[in-house]
Amino acid sequence: MQYLDLSGADLSKANDWLQVTFKHPSLLELRLSNCGLEDDPSPISVNSTKSLVILDLSGNGFSSVPKSIFSLHSLMSFDLIPDLTLNHLNSSIPNSLYSLNRLQFLSRSENQLQGTISRAIGNLSSITHLDLCSNFMLEGRLPTSLEYLCKLKEMDLSYKKIEDGISEILQSLSRCCLGSLESLDMADNELSGHLTDQLGQFKNLAYLSLARNKIFGPIQLSIGELSSLKFFDVSENQLNVLKGLEDEYSATLGLVTNMDLSTNSLTGEIPKEIGSLIELRSLNLSANLLAGNIPNEIDNMELMESLDLSMNRLNGEIPPSISNLNFLNHFNVSYNNLTGQIPISTQLQSFENFSYMGNHVCGPPLIKSCNTKGIPTDVANNGSSSEGSKVNWFYVA
Repeated sequence: MQYLDLSGADLSKANDWLQVTFKHPSLLELRLSNCGLEDDPSPISVNSTKSLVILDLSGNGFSSVPKSIFSLHSLMSFDLIPDLTLNHLNSSIPNSLYSLNRLQFLSRSENQLQGTISRAIGNLSSITHLDLCSNFMLEGRLPTSLEYLCKLKEMDLSYKKIEDGISEILQSLSRCCLGSLESLDMADNELSGHLTDQLGQFKNLAYLSLARNKIFGPIQLSIGELSSLKFFDVSENQLNVLKGLEDEYSATLGLVTNMDLSTNSLTGEIPKEIGSLIELRSLNLSANLLAGNIPNEIDNMELMESLDLSMNRLNGEIPPSISNLNFLNHFNVSYNNLTGQIPISTQLQSFENFSYMGNHVCGPPLIKSCNTKGIPTDVANNGSSSEGSKVNWFYVA
């Protein structure tokens, strides 16, 4: 027998579950998720199995990693993919785990791990997927030994208390896994400092989330070198973007499908070059200090499904070109200084009133009507909007 899946079976009273299952010397894959298993079963023989590759213990009641697992010394000679996610682990990461140098996939997310991540994590030289997200008690700085994880493809360390400089983390990762890293999620930590040009060296990076940290300063030109990037979320930081680099960004970010720069300190106008991001499905620029008009070129993003420009200082009219976004199912321009009649289209009339509140716009779907000049009947004729400043891209003075 090579594969055994007992997921969902009630094994809460089976104290000898390891002894029984590991009696099969050819066992490659063992799945015991959601079986009611609890701490440290009885010891097992070192020679019980020599071939186990996949071990899934997710959704059980472990408060620590069962020590008996690490008595399987032969296990370290094979690719092991243990999944210990969604248990109730409330201990630190055991040092014995770091000895599994053929480990490829490690998921211990949504537990209660505490302490710091040991420098010994650098021993996991075969690791490709590292998921320690939602362990709120993990804290401190990341070890520089991350530089030895040369095969790393995905790293999720979100929702923790990591206090480190983002530039130091990028420097450690850049020493070995520049060509392999595809996904980096460190949202909801205490990261500080500013983004550096090192970010642009990760040519295969497709997913990047650094949201809800304390990162500040400009988004460097090197972000435009991430030619594989599809998801980009740096919302709720203190970022701005360098002046005059709009062509550089748009030329190489054509694959991005999701971009969230909300709740930062972006100012200036939304550049017309943003229309060249034709693969965008979701764009969130809300809660910034953006001014000027909404660019007509936004209609080039024909695949757009969600557009949020709320809580800025945008003025002028809603461009009629937005009515060409046929897939739009979320639209919010509330709390700006927009004026005039809402363009007539099936899409724009389908959104609720709150999508437009806090402006001086009129016409359906709002009850407020427009006069013949497209001005709300309750607004004075001299309440025309200004054109805004001629500042390029997002720039903080």
